[in-house]
Amino acid sequence: MNPPATRRSIDLPAGTIHYREHGPADGPVVVFVHGFLVDDTLWSDVPERLAARGFRALAPTWPLASHTTAMREGADLSPRGIARIVLSFLDALDLRDVTLVGNDTGGAVCQFLLDEDATRVGRLVLTNCDAYDQFPPFPFGLLFRAVRRPGLGRLLLQATRVGRLRVGLLGFGGLVERRLTAAETDPWVRPYLDDAAIRRDVASFARGWARSDLVDVATRLPAFDRPVLLCWAPADRFFKIGLGRRLAADLPDARLVEVPGARTFVALDQPARVADEIAAFAGATVEGGLS
Repeated sequence: MNPPATRRSIDLPAGTIHYREHGPADGPVVVFVHGFLVDDTLWSDVPERLAARGFRALAPTWPLASHTTAMREGADLSPRGIARIVLSFLDALDLRDVTLVGNDTGGAVCQFLLDEDATRVGRLVLTNCDAYDQFPPFPFGLLFRAVRRPGLGRLLLQATRVGRLRVGLLGFGGLVERRLTAAETDPWVRPYLDDAAIRRDVASFARGWARSDLVDVATRLPAFDRPVLLCWAPADRFFKIGLGRRLAADLPDARLVEVPGARTFVALDQPARVADEIAAFAGATVEGGLS
């Protein structure tokens, strides 16, 4: 039986972040960074599975369109600004030797974080995510441009109020191998659709987004010489396996593992496999090992 989650909130300079925490307080730390228009449930029960093995797993909902508490006015919510919010979260909780896990847009946020300050990061896990000029891959850049204008973004996403459309191939359905339900995806879109302050946050993110910024970060990624695991679903239609292979070649201490039976949201499709890979990787590289 997996240990229960503790729901917590923390007040950071940019605003309040809600997160769930699993596992012993003295366990090796794993922090998850999801992508755009999803929340902490993107990670399924991967945090619980890691907690059962002695890890301290923290899964926040970051201000990437599915958060329920708006950030402070004037907060830097550009992709690099989101990375700084993640850093402030690590600082506020004094988390050290962290295994940082990213997916989708969250993988880009992790790369920005390494470019800002990698001091607290002991190792990195990237599941299918943005990299290089795939920030984001087509057609998601059109969505980023649309949400720069809150009214246009809300109009564009109105169709996601309908469950069968939301989980279909033109919604989230193309990002997973398994069938999503309307109930599990409703919290992903509801904050954006219903809260003008959340739409304001998202507009700030999108206005601060530039594909060239991640291309620039990629030139410095090889400076991160700590262990990296690329846990990649080769069936993904958007973040293709070649992207993972390129990252594996460019990072000095990286290893690529392929996860069949999954697409972009790897942890939703194959939570047991993702948890196994993270546990084996982090358990082998934490200082002193995992008892």
